[in-house]
Amino acid sequence: MSGKTVAGAIRAALCERDARSKVMAARRVARDWRLGRLAFAFEVAMPDAPGRPEAPELLAPGRMPKRGKAGSERGRIALWHALAHIEFVAIDLALDMAGRFGAEMGPQFVSDFLAVAADEAMHFALLDRHLRTLGSHYGALPAHAGLWSAAHDTRHDVGARLAVVPMVLEARGLDVTPGTIDRVRAVGDERGARILERILDDEIRHVRFGANHFDAWAARLGADPQELWKSLVLRYFRGNLKPPFNDSARLAAGLSRDLYAGVACAKSNGISHASRDGGGFRPSP
Repeated sequence: MSGKTVAGAIRAALCERDARSKVMAARRVARDWRLGRLAFAFEVAMPDAPGRPEAPELLAPGRMPKRGKAGSERGRIALWHALAHIEFVAIDLALDMAGRFGAEMGPQFVSDFLAVAADEAMHFALLDRHLRTLGSHYGALPAHAGLWSAAHDTRHDVGARLAVVPMVLEARGLDVTPGTIDRVRAVGDERGARILERILDDEIRHVRFGANHFDAWAARLGADPQELWKSLVLRYFRGNLKPPFNDSARLAAGLSRDLYAGVACAKSNGISHASRDGGGFRPSP
């Protein structure tokens, strides 16, 4: 072991501004941790916000331009750019999860979320490469500025972070991705469809990591996991949980319909402690 710490390596990856450098840094910290090259030590704090490239320009949800007609060249590029941005932010979400809460949650928690960070980095690289085959690239269009807000709002509470990020925002990807795959395949983009199928398979595992660690956290508190999850989502999630839900994928990820159906109903009736409206983790195709 070289004397490097996992927290120091994670912070360095989070602070990378260049997209390609962040991808490489995320994969490197996951590999070095897996190979035992990083000490389980948390001597540095995580940054309040991660490093960002100069482009894309980040806009509030209401200022995002329309994507164009589905199937048009403009619409296709806008879709893949939005998906690439989601995966780019997801790298930071996973890194921050491991670096901010790893000391209290333990080495397996760090292992799981660094593996997620490496997956998200790979997803981003695949999506950016696909964008380039369409004559574009990541940063060519504006992007949603609100995706990091869930991390900021839950920076003080690992239970809230687990409840909102993997178990709500990432779980939403399980709902919308199958439909996106169908639309992409319908316009003849088989390569894009295969990329999304790979991402969907990985995201089931990512959500399961979140659900498993949330259950373990609730057990440490002596709390009922379903009731705790519902209370945290109502308090910290800004958007709405809207059907249709991909029940089979959610169940494979450890989320029962009993868990989220009640929250969806409460949200639809306006029962929430959140004061602002944000939005989901996945864009509508």
